[in-house]
Amino acid sequence: MAALLIPRRGMRTRLGCLSHKSDSYNDFTAILPDKPNRALKRLSTEEATRWADSFDVLLSHKYGLAAFRAFLKTEFSEENLEFWLACEDFKKTRSTAKLAAKAQRIFEEFIDVQAPREVNIDFQTRELTRRNMQEPSLSCFDQAQGKVHSLMEKDSYPRFLRSKIYTDLLSQTQRRLS
Repeated sequence: MAALLIPRRGMRTRLGCLSHKSDSYNDFTAILPDKPNRALKRLSTEEATRWADSFDVLLSHKYGLAAFRAFLKTEFSEENLEFWLACEDFKKTRSTAKLAAKAQRIFEEFIDVQAPREVNIDFQTRELTRRNMQEPSLSCFDQAQGKVHSLMEKDSYPRFLRSKIYTDLLSQTQRRLS
């Protein structure tokens, strides 16, 4: 009998489906950074509700970011957020000596074809980013980061707002007020 050969990445996705969890969280300690029980107590319904105002409001809030990351993990697409965050961190690089090495690490992890956490960008954006890598600058990932931001905003963010993770979190903050 011939063995079925599945590329490593395909196997990881298939195995991941077996352990896929519901996006329901009754215990938010797994998604909130720092001291989660205190964090959930400090998160107001108003703050959590504001996350629905805009995607950037969600990304700028520590607990919103954590809840969105947990949601993306249930969809096996957290690489998009991780890439966006890596780019935000990269833009803060002040050492020109570290710039090229950081850029290369981000490119190899997220942009290169068959990267371990490859983000979904079009060929032109991938090639532009590849050319930008010849002389890395703080803006070398701008187009790719913009595409990934847009993808998350138009695709994942609306699903997050309808998800059980978000609605359960809102319910928990409202129940505390009762």
